Amino acid sequence: MKAKNLSFWLVFLLLLVIFFLSLSLGAYRLSLPELIKTLFSPIFPSLRESTSEAAQSIIFQIRLPRILLAMIIGCALSLSGASLQALFRNPLVNEYLLGLSSGAAFGASLSIVFFGPKIPVQLSAFLFSLMAVFIVLLVSRSPGGSIVSLLLTGVIVSAFFSALLTTVEYLASPYALQALFFWLMGSFSLAGWREVIITGPIILIAAFFLLLFRWRLNLLSLSEEEGRSLGINVQREKLIVIALATLMTSAAVAAVGIIGWIGLIVPHLARMMVGADNRRVLPFSALLGSSLLLLADDLARALTSFEIPVGIFTSLIGIPLFIYLLKKSTRLWLS
Repeated sequence: MKAKNLSFWLVFLLLLVIFFLSLSLGAYRLSLPELIKTLFSPIFPSLRESTSEAAQSIIFQIRLPRILLAMIIGCALSLSGASLQALFRNPLVNEYLLGLSSGAAFGASLSIVFFGPKIPVQLSAFLFSLMAVFIVLLVSRSPGGSIVSLLLTGVIVSAFFSALLTTVEYLASPYALQALFFWLMGSFSLAGWREVIITGPIILIAAFFLLLFRWRLNLLSLSEEEGRSLGINVQREKLIVIALATLMTSAAVAAVGIIGWIGLIVPHLARMMVGADNRRVLPFSALLGSSLLLLADDLARALTSFEIPVGIFTSLIGIPLFIYLLKKSTRLWLS
């Protein structure tokens, strides 16, 4: 038990270290004392005189909103993945296999290409991701239906919305297609306070309620008969968890595009470190997901002279890492 509590503190310290590292990373170098003075200058006016306007502009207008958005998106994707894996009792379930991300991507593409400001990207992404997941649940729901049928239906629905997305790309104007293509790769390069203000409250409120449900996920991981015997309205609780996970995923996709593998890998790491109890897995996944996505974004913009979209970067490192974790965590999940 003490080792598991220590893991929480270690991940929290890791997040703080990566946070300050991210603030100092970039073409404009800042020493640690200068960084701390600049960061606290709005609180302590006496520090403003010893910090340059260039440093304040770079920290507060460019780096800080990008870092905060990366942490929020990492929390959303990992928390969504952990809750869905617990709900469906399968470590392979994530927002991509259930069609959430492909539905959200199609909805957001409609807003970007055709509707513009008339229909907000977040609203369109949420509606179509909700449509995708309920199509999956409706089609796969049958007498004797198994988790395999759920996953296969999710793959089919994802392919369907991907085809619709390709159709939108075909019909888009060259300018809209360029913006859509860049957005689909998943990147924080255009992140600003507007994205943080719009996306942050949606994700944080959904994450708060999902964390309140974390002990119920232990009960929902049981069979429906066992859940009813314990006084749980199984169908209602499942719908609430799915709606919250959908809301977080769609808000994340609408803000920065498609970023893969975070929602699949982070819950595996969390269960390896703190066990299978969802009361620990969910908050640990939120912290770990924020840390890893922020670190991935730092590497994506620091490894080369040009910035690699973080969605491409997470896919490149996620596939071999997932194969390794899958072999290591199979016994842990079944124990």
